[in-house]
Amino acid sequence: MEFKNSEEVNGNGATEKQNGEERRINDIEQTKIGVMRAFVEAQDPSSKEVDDFMIRRFLRARELDIEKASKLFLKYLSWRRSFVPNGSISPSEIPNELAQNKLFMQGVDKQNRPIVIVFGARHKPYKGSLEEFKRFVVFTLDRICARLPPGQEKFMAIADIEGWGYSNSDIRGYIAALSILQDCYPERLGKLFFVHVPYVFMTAWKVVYPFVDSKTKKKIIFVDNKKLTSTLLRDIDESQLPNVYGGKLPLVPIQGS
Repeated sequence: MEFKNSEEVNGNGATEKQNGEERRINDIEQTKIGVMRAFVEAQDPSSKEVDDFMIRRFLRARELDIEKASKLFLKYLSWRRSFVPNGSISPSEIPNELAQNKLFMQGVDKQNRPIVIVFGARHKPYKGSLEEFKRFVVFTLDRICARLPPGQEKFMAIADIEGWGYSNSDIRGYIAALSILQDCYPERLGKLFFVHVPYVFMTAWKVVYPFVDSKTKKKIIFVDNKKLTSTLLRDIDESQLPNVYGGKLPLVPIQGS
């Protein structure tokens, strides 16, 4: 659950100011937020605890359609209570996933979005692992959101697929992760780079692609190996780029970030 931050409300909409930065909600969005908030609070009083920026993310995910956004948001609240009854996922609930040491977070891009790196070849699906993997996805997204810089709502991701083979293929897991990202953490992903992509991976990608919504598709970039560092440096300063891609920051596991 994301709790209210300090806000100002004026004739130009709501503005949250932190460390000199601000996120502005325009008049149209502010009006729709007010209508949606009244509706969802009547359906689920716990929605009073979330801030206007969270409401806005769900609205933006549904093209400011109040009815569709409200349906998605109420579904999210119900899912959150059921799937994360203690309010957060503990590392003790995902030991097998953490042991794979496949996800890292350090640095920010030029828009001040945290950078997350996942190594696809380190993911090894195993019998009965889907629920733990879904908990790992939630653990990761919650950890990322908790570390967003003031005024920033999105993160950048690099999916490194080098060495990926059929033993790493996990279509159910990929689709489940995508569903959680799109339906429960809408408008959190800023950009996703796929790097070191082997041809064999595209067979799995073709199966997953239909489940990617139109907004997410626009954020995905497959990077040519020959242009890897130069492509990443357009969005990430060398001082913030992971050292495995020619930058200066060492990898830091998500659980240690």
